[in-house]
Amino acid sequence: MIDSRALVNLSICEAASALRRGETTSVALTQATLERISETEPMVQAYATLTADLALRAAERADRDIAAGRDRGPLHGIPVGVKDNCFSKGILTEVGSKVLEGFVPDFDATVVRKLYEAGAVLIGKTRCHEWSCGGSDPPTRSPWDPERFPGGSSIGSGVALAARSIYGAIGTDTGGSVRIPASLNNLVGMKATYGRVSAYGVLPLAWSLDHVGPMTRTVLGNAQMLGAIAGHDPKDANSARVDAPDFTAGIDGGVRGTRIGIDRDYFLYPGVVDSVRAMTETVISELADMGAEIIDVRLPELALTSETLKTIRMVESASYHRHQIREKGHLYSPGTRATLEIGQAVLATDYVAALRARERFRSAMKALFKRENLVALISPTIPVSAPLLDDVWKPRADMENGETPTDGFVHHVYPANLSGQPAISAPGGFTPEGLPIGYQLMGRPFDEATLYRIAYAYEQANNWRQRKPAHVYD
Repeated sequence: MIDSRALVNLSICEAASALRRGETTSVALTQATLERISETEPMVQAYATLTADLALRAAERADRDIAAGRDRGPLHGIPVGVKDNCFSKGILTEVGSKVLEGFVPDFDATVVRKLYEAGAVLIGKTRCHEWSCGGSDPPTRSPWDPERFPGGSSIGSGVALAARSIYGAIGTDTGGSVRIPASLNNLVGMKATYGRVSAYGVLPLAWSLDHVGPMTRTVLGNAQMLGAIAGHDPKDANSARVDAPDFTAGIDGGVRGTRIGIDRDYFLYPGVVDSVRAMTETVISELADMGAEIIDVRLPELALTSETLKTIRMVESASYHRHQIREKGHLYSPGTRATLEIGQAVLATDYVAALRARERFRSAMKALFKRENLVALISPTIPVSAPLLDDVWKPRADMENGETPTDGFVHHVYPANLSGQPAISAPGGFTPEGLPIGYQLMGRPFDEATLYRIAYAYEQANNWRQRKPAHVYD
């Protein structure tokens, strides 16, 4: 049998294979995970709520089912975490806010239900920024450097994965909140096509921009996890009526002949630090050596994304919280309340203009992919490595020009939220200081499988996924 120290380092795929070979059990995986949580939580603060007893009972059922031949697939018996903005029946769901302190839902979000149906073992709810847009207190810390910012708002999911205190996790992405912590923690994070994964039972930030997605340590595990949670849901009005394929089929098909675009003016120069630019050029060069065709493109409409998305997000967030802030405004932290209220000052005409701008952007993106026969656009996930925590949470008034170190994070991730196209962040290397850097692939609607195929090819040619954060290892 595999010892507990080695168990927590397994990927989803490796753990699933070990289960079926009889080299471990779901109970052993769960116990090893709980032990790892007790070791790392005092430093990283990745979890909002642990469900140890429920998890162990679920693991026992999984072991019985697998032994009896009732195998539900690659997630069966695998411990996972879920962001604390997803409803979970009988389990605290507080979305990092005193507004929902003590709240226990009486039903499961669709994504939670689907994980249960796949046989996954829910180990706990991972921490998120307050209402997915504020801060967290105490701050969740990076296992790569405890003084560094580990991303937002799906911070707990990213940190737990990097710290090896979970095998797979669910995050949500309205403006990069799956991909940013993936980039900063040497992980794979997929924001699938809008509507591919149901958002029913997930507390919203902005309904027309919100996505639910998987976070893992490997590309194959991510594809398996998306396969478990994707599919049409009649309970979600925005759920796409598109069947979910086997995202792992053909994942090892390589990249020869694939046409990948890069808009260097937008993605490689404004505010991009040298180490991130160099990493991206290296990824591009290696994909070209594998047979991909790299096409330089220009999409002027990219310049519209930041202002357009911010307007839509502000208005939709303000609309959702309007009544609650009137009744419980004192329970919001001041910064979060201000962020959520600002949309009330946006004119209806400006909101409508932003919606029209989004449609123009989607049309331009569709035309670009068709004209150049692209399967993906490549870029850094974010233009910088992890900033210091103290700088991130410093009051905006104390920052030079009123800007925070994370203001530029969204420059590269917003386009995929605005267009609704799938986008994946995967490990691309490390800075000279040993901090992870991710690259991003944005693809055609409902073609997540091609993004997985490209990312898998690069992953197999490099060993970035093997690197562990020294601050949570002896």
